Amino acid sequence: MPGELNGMKVAVLATDGVEQVELDRPWQALEEAGAEPVLVSLEAGEITAFQHIDKGDTKQVDAVVSSADPDEYGALLLPGGVVNGDFVRADADAVAFVTAFFEAGKPVAAICHAPWVLAEADVVRGRRMTSWPSLQTDLRNAGATWVDEEVVVDGNLVTSRNPDDLDAFNAAIVEQFALQPAGDREG
Repeated sequence: MPGELNGMKVAVLATDGVEQVELDRPWQALEEAGAEPVLVSLEAGEITAFQHIDKGDTKQVDAVVSSADPDEYGALLLPGGVVNGDFVRADADAVAFVTAFFEAGKPVAAICHAPWVLAEADVVRGRRMTSWPSLQTDLRNAGATWVDEEVVVDGNLVTSRNPDDLDAFNAAIVEQFALQPAGDREG
């Protein structure tokens, strides 16, 4: 339903190699629902998205994760992409940023290879979730119950497997992000 996110600032944490459709379509769904997505990345400038293994569009970075304040955002979106997921999980500032959302009880959504970051942040223990199939062992080893489903909502966490799941993923993130109390939507 348009407008239901009423200006909520949503951190979209991504870097070079992000899967373009997993960045663009959720971004559009958030905007259509009245949210303000903000691209948070590892460095200032632009990032280059990928369409599987081919370079895609570039997108201007709005904030650098090392200086971004999680309290300024009501929710966190982690788009996928193999390279993106690996780079983000290897960045200590990015992992700390993700952890802060869980510690604050804010909604988090991750698709495809993005749950690697969640495993690195040690926030999946005891959670039911999904991802790109090749991550299932990593997630199980981190304490999650991995399932092969289009979209999984476990408390404040929404996960999906791949671009084919984007319609269900986008509907779930808008619904779950809208549950965030208005006073907690931004700092």
